[in-house]
Amino acid sequence: MTEPLYHTEAYLRRFPAKVTQVLPEGVVLDRTAFYPGGGGQPSDLGFLEDESGGKYQVTKVYRAEGQVLHQIEGKPPLVGTNLEGEIDWDRRYRLMRTHTALHILCGVIWRDYGALVTGGNMEPLAARMDFELERMSADFAREVEEKANREVEAARPVVIRILPREEAFQIPDLIRTKINLLPEGIREVRTVEIVGLDLQADGGTHVANTQEVGRIKVVGHESKGRINKRLRIAVAE
Repeated sequence: MTEPLYHTEAYLRRFPAKVTQVLPEGVVLDRTAFYPGGGGQPSDLGFLEDESGGKYQVTKVYRAEGQVLHQIEGKPPLVGTNLEGEIDWDRRYRLMRTHTALHILCGVIWRDYGALVTGGNMEPLAARMDFELERMSADFAREVEEKANREVEAARPVVIRILPREEAFQIPDLIRTKINLLPEGIREVRTVEIVGLDLQADGGTHVANTQEVGRIKVVGHESKGRINKRLRIAVAE
């Protein structure tokens, strides 16, 4: 089982690890800081380097059958090889800022309009999120943008916790998606709290304070159905 360093150490850029399996689909490590993707957040990219200085480019990371697989270019290292992983930090940090921006957006819309999330996706500094809303307009988009940026300026701490399932599900409104995507058998639930604004179950990487997000711009809005509306955002460089 790979130790998921990304769950507790989002700012970790380099880390030691050992190859435990080499499969056709990718390399398995005993621990990793590479986020394997999920919840609309793409996987991390970067490099693995062995003790002789040989480098392996990580082109994709994903989960499959309970394993975290690192796809690499070229011939893989052998089982037992000691490596040092290096995250593409510029890309990761932009994704952290973007993911936190979506939680700010989600928190504002839940607090002020009571709408659940019906879908979402992101890339570095750009994202979209769909909500169970009946109305959408340019005025509404501007209103949400102003409220979201007030939360950025409030410099709210972002706190990560891993809780037993029973304890986590005592938290009201923990699941903000229309469909509960948490597997039935999961024993621990990772929560992300923007203190004073938002608390929900989430597995992605985030900044430690909303001020790190930077200015959020709502760059598009559209209707995806009678009660399904989309907002598109961009995060300032």
